[in-house]
Amino acid sequence: MKRLDASAPGFAADFAALVDDRRESASDVSADVAAIVARVKAEGDAALADYTARFDRFDLDASGWSISKDECAAAYEGLAPELRDALNLAAERIRAYHAAQLPEDRDYRDAAGARLGARWRAVDAAGVYVPGGRAAYPSSVLMNILPARVAGVERIVMVTPTPDGAVNPAVMAAAHIGGVDEIWRVGGAQAIAALAHGTPRIAPVDVVTGPGNAWVAEAKRQLYGVVGIDMVAGPSEIVVVADARNDPRVIAADLLSQAEHDPTSQSILFTDDAAFGDAVAAAVAAIIPTLGTAATMATSWDAHGAIILVPTLADAIPLCDRLAPEHLELAVDAGEADALFAHVRHAGSVFLGRQTPEAIGDYVAGPNHVLPTGRRARFSSGLSVTDFMKRTSFLALDDAALAAIGPAAVALAEAEGLPAHALSVRNRLQSGPL
Repeated sequence: MKRLDASAPGFAADFAALVDDRRESASDVSADVAAIVARVKAEGDAALADYTARFDRFDLDASGWSISKDECAAAYEGLAPELRDALNLAAERIRAYHAAQLPEDRDYRDAAGARLGARWRAVDAAGVYVPGGRAAYPSSVLMNILPARVAGVERIVMVTPTPDGAVNPAVMAAAHIGGVDEIWRVGGAQAIAALAHGTPRIAPVDVVTGPGNAWVAEAKRQLYGVVGIDMVAGPSEIVVVADARNDPRVIAADLLSQAEHDPTSQSILFTDDAAFGDAVAAAVAAIIPTLGTAATMATSWDAHGAIILVPTLADAIPLCDRLAPEHLELAVDAGEADALFAHVRHAGSVFLGRQTPEAIGDYVAGPNHVLPTGRRARFSSGLSVTDFMKRTSFLALDDAALAAIGPAAVALAEAEGLPAHALSVRNRLQSGPL
């Protein structure tokens, strides 16, 4: 774990190294993924069956390619009531938050008399990738499916690996709540290729979303353009800005809430009190051995964690912007949190005040927990309904509107050396009213 002091002479270089640290997998999987994608495109279901047997030790032809809606409904009914209620509460809040994101169509006339506007429509089909290994999270199922359903997508397809045939009942129950149309027991880069190109069994989709390992992320990157994607996501990260009025054990748990995701996750604390930073470090060390994810947390914290001392918490915000973190906690009094938040430019999601842990956002808050990582919050946003929609602009001119703006179009077309463009407009201008 790194300890940095913003007042120290070498801080600028040390912090720049922290910002530039790329925690994505060091191995180059692009060639392997390209081969998998090409084979799935050429061989279809046969390639999926072979890869599933090799990587997941599961025979699709013998045991079944899909999970039925009835199986998902049974899994839902079989959940402990407390977990079923929690999933329903999460779904209700996620659905309501994303319903408020729905964009409005526009249709208006401007000063020239031209009719302008745009119409939003959902894509026809969306594919959702659900991991089945280290990260099998029913919350991610809801976060990906419900925005698509709210957007109006008619066909939602889920792909998920089932290693050794094992299926997570909570994941199936979440699929039931979300209303998935199809679930296929395939995973990895080969599942992304199947969603993009289609196979005899699996019809192609228009958009693919959802988290995955390095092979899944690379497949999404390579197939963008064949399909739309949400983002190419990397390891999880959290930045906490906290003063000494917090309980060190509370802030330590917040930092570890992301460290437990993966050994390459990152947790960073900014504080204006050195003694508080020491107390948080001690609390982290005390908590790690007590939890079942100790090995993952310890590796993440030791390799990528950091505690950074700043003169004031306001000084932390420009540094946070350079990190552009996936999650940013402002663990201070409500009024101060709002004041700091007013200056935040780059973050995937921000959690305001002492009583707003990031973990709430992962489950039941409502905003999406599929967020940009690896400093991508500088230019991208979390998953929303608009990731499952597209905007079609439209234009309608009458004689007066064409006369008002047409000559300028002719001049620009001629300046660009495109005479047919100019002729297309000039013909109408010269022919007069129709």
